[in-house]
Order: sequence, then C-alpha cells, then structure tokens
Amino acid sequence: MVREQIPQRDATSAPATRRSTAWLQTPGRPGILRRAMLASIGYGASVAGDRPWVGICNTWSEFNPCQAHFPRLVAAIKRGVWAAGGFPMEFPTMSLHEQFFTRTTMLYRNLVSMETEELISALPIDGVVLLGGCDKTIPAQLMAAASADLPALVVPAGPSLEGCFEGRTVRAGTDATRVWQARASGLMSQEDVARFEAALVPSCGTCAVFGTATTMACLTEALGMTVFGAATHGAVSAARDRSAEATGTRIVDLIRRDVRPSQLMTAASMSNALRVLVAMGGSTNAVIHLRAVAGRLGIDLPLESFDAAGRDTPLLCSVAPNGPNGVGDFDREGGVPALMRELSPLLDVDVLRPSGRRLTEELATVPRTSGEVIARLERPLRPEGGIAVVRGNLAPDGAVLKTSAASPGLFQHEGCAVVFDSREDYLRAIGSGGTDIGADDVLILRNQGPIGGPGMPEVGQDMLLPPALARAGITDMVRITDGRMSGTAFGTVVVHVAPEAAAGGALGLARTGDPIRLDVQARELSLAVTAEELASRARTDKPRAVPPRPGYESMYVAHVESADRGCDFDFLSGRR
Repeated sequence: MVREQIPQRDATSAPATRRSTAWLQTPGRPGILRRAMLASIGYGASVAGDRPWVGICNTWSEFNPCQAHFPRLVAAIKRGVWAAGGFPMEFPTMSLHEQFFTRTTMLYRNLVSMETEELISALPIDGVVLLGGCDKTIPAQLMAAASADLPALVVPAGPSLEGCFEGRTVRAGTDATRVWQARASGLMSQEDVARFEAALVPSCGTCAVFGTATTMACLTEALGMTVFGAATHGAVSAARDRSAEATGTRIVDLIRRDVRPSQLMTAASMSNALRVLVAMGGSTNAVIHLRAVAGRLGIDLPLESFDAAGRDTPLLCSVAPNGPNGVGDFDREGGVPALMRELSPLLDVDVLRPSGRRLTEELATVPRTSGEVIARLERPLRPEGGIAVVRGNLAPDGAVLKTSAASPGLFQHEGCAVVFDSREDYLRAIGSGGTDIGADDVLILRNQGPIGGPGMPEVGQDMLLPPALARAGITDMVRITDGRMSGTAFGTVVVHVAPEAAAGGALGLARTGDPIRLDVQARELSLAVTAEELASRARTDKPRAVPPRPGYESMYVAHVESADRGCDFDFLSGRR
C-alpha cells in the first residue's frame, strides 16, 4: 500500500487570500483585539500569521467511550499540521454515542451537522480535520463539510479490539444481540451474561464489525474524504496515529491547492461508495446517511441507485454480521483500498483523491487480496450485494433489507401480520412468551419513523423472536418496521418503510391477520388487501397522534424529511 506523501510547504502560496489571514490582519480595533487574544494563549502573529489555519473538530466527551483515544489523535493531527507548515486549532462539537444517550442519537444527527457547519463557516480557519466515530458523528460531519465546502478531511475513530468469551472471539454489537436473544429465551444465565459483558469490549474504538460506524468510515474513504487506507486501522494501533498525522499534513496541502469536498464527493465518487457499501454488506443506516450527504451536494441519489448497485455488485466481504471475520481481519487484508482494488472494474477510477492523484493511480499500488476476508471479484460470496430496496402497497416510497445478514430461505415468504404500535407493546408481548405467534407470521413494529419515533430509533434488533420459537430452533422470521436497524444486527428485517405510519403510510393501516408478501428477487413488499379496503381503512384508521414536542424535538418533527430522502431537514437540503 502506498504511504501518504507529506506535502512540502509551498512558499509561493498567497496568504492574503486565506480566511485566517484576512481575519488576523483586520485593521483597527478588531485586529488589535484578535492578535491580542492570540497572544494571550501563547501565540505570536509571526507564528500564526503566515500559515494556513486548520481547525480540528473533536467530538469526544467522557460519555463517548468509543472516542476515548481522541486526545491522542488530536496530538498526532497537530504534529502533521505543524510539519506541513500549518497552524492547528482544536474546537469541540456535540458528542453522540449510541449507548450513552437516553434517546436515539439519530434525533441529533442533523443538529450536530448544523453546529459543525456553523463553526466551520464562522471560525477563522482555512480548512478542517473532522474527528468522528460512533454511528452519527461521521455522517453529520460529512453533511456539514458538504454544506460549508471548505477543505476538509475525516479521521475515523477506528475499531476496538475484539473480546474473548469462553474461548471464542466476540465483538460488540453483533454478539450482544445474540446473547440478548439467548438470555430472553432462557438459554443463558444472568451470571453468564455478566461475564460476557466484562469480556465484550476490551478497548476504546467503534464496534469491530461492519456496523454503522465502520460502514461510514469505509464509505468516507471511498468518497475521498480520508487519507488512503485510513478507514479501518485499529483505534489503539500505531497505524491509527500515523494516519491521523498524515491527515494533518494532507489537509494543509488541500488548503494550498484549494481542494474542497464538492470536488471529492462527486456523483462519480458517490456511485463508487454505493458499490463499496453493497460489496462489504454494510449497514442499512448508510442508505439514509449517503442520501443526506448527496442531498447537501445537490447530487441526485434515489433509492433506485442503491438497489441497482445491489443487483450488479457482488458481496465480497465475510465480516460480521455477514461472516466470521472482524474489522481487524479486514484491515489486515488491505481494508478499503484492497476492496476497491477488487471492485475496480465496476468503479469510476478517474475520480480525484485527496493525494492529488486519480483513484486508478492509487489502486495500482494495492496488491490483490488473498480471497479469505475479501473475496475475489470472480469468486464472490454472493452474486448480488448486501442491500435490496423493496416496494409495494405497504412501502410505495421504498423499504430496505440487508440481504447479506438475512436468511435466503425467507427471501420469498408469505405470512400473516402480527402488528405492534410501539416498542413497549412488542417487548411486552415477547416477554409474556408470544405463544400466539407462529414461525411463518410476519412481525410488524410501526410508529418508529423520523416523525413517529421521533428520530427513527434502531428497533430492528429489538424485534426478538418469541422465546418458544427460539427454543424450538427457529433462528429468523420476517420482521418489518418504519424504524431502523443497527448495522451490527442480523436477521430478515425490512426497515425504513416509507411513508412511515405516523405520516399516513400504509404500514399504519395493516392489521393483525393481514396477509403479507415479501419477494426479494422481485423487490416486492405487499399487503394482500384490496385498494378499496385500504381506502376504507384510511378514512377510519387515523395515524397515531404525535404528542407535542419541546424545543429542538418540535423543530425536528416539523422539518425532518422521510427516510427515503435521508431524514435531513427540509431547510438544509440542497447546494448552498
């Protein structure tokens, strides 16, 4: 793999054109105060005045264990910025962590994007390095970078170390879901669960599977918003520090060449990212996040684009929850560069990269994989990729299925609906045994969308199998929701049903006992009820009232767009 080249300081750059220089050299009283404030923290104008200013956006807090190593990475980025002749200044933004929030963090993705965009635009910086990890921070930062359109690069958190429980490897997210199902079904004691919890996450970093955090890190690299090979280095590895340092040098180079996110995240690189997503069997959450980022850039990226990529891009990665390997194995196999090298016949390899080279030049330095973790293109794990978009009268605006983590035996399925209006209703029924639910039934959990949630919570993994069925050896059932599913989860769970029930979607009209048909090959999700009957229900079965919301939640419910449009705010979409 080619090493990131440290750009030499450009003596011919024109500092008078920089935002930082204009701010620092403001005449009169404002300029005096600005230079005085800079001096008050130990910097003279001669140090900062002739260098590009690089903001380092840090989302770490003590409520974010995935990012406990960020202070170390900030130091590495600063080393790189100084070495390249830049002037680094760190600033914080809101920190989001999936487990340390009492509400779904998706509710706050747009808020973080707004805060980040405003700070990038308001601070006297010439470019920015965005430190992100966990599920929503990198998407929010990409949205902000697209809107602010100053030179920007991302440093992902990187995966945690893998755990070991009873002699086998365990990884956060995916194995937690398996253990929860086993405990709920009476197949595992609480004492065993406690021992499992102590072993599951041995270090900082994001889940060591292809969950949303790793998926978005990989797609960020595919889009050209990281240095080469940076997506999957371990959080506690020296390689993570080296890539952070290389990012510091590279951002100074991007500032001097005035290379902006809109030149890297083009329609062509978005298309490449879609193929990487389906080839890796990445998180379905990425469908929403990529759609939102594309919307900020004015790039048309309909759900059909994801489905088309899924049909003609094979599944290549055997990484959990799609296979036995972890992100560390994927990284050792070559990571995103090796995957893109394998996919190169299907990619637009003429896209610009942060290095100044074209993708074809970068991939020329990457050896082919062994085929163990990243399969060869001519011998894929499956002929189609990991994501399918289904439609029908139950989801006229589309719904998403992660086929790579689902059961092929359920890809064509007909069963009777068992409908739940809330997560609490679902868990109550399952907790009482769910004895009236059969293995062929189709479980529906509604009112979990952007408006109904609010914030579209991850409920797919909450849809446990009834204990009696699990004890009988049933491992999967068709489940449908207008909410989301964690990228670490698995099962035949159709998510993102649009329109959602709270917005008057047909999911809100389904009744227990209704026949449901899922046909993945035909891309169909249908309620076998006549149009006349649905129209009659629509007149009587009104959507569940959304209670009044305070403050930010009120703004969210009033302005959030549907899942098929990326769940961005209507007033933020579009090229600035």
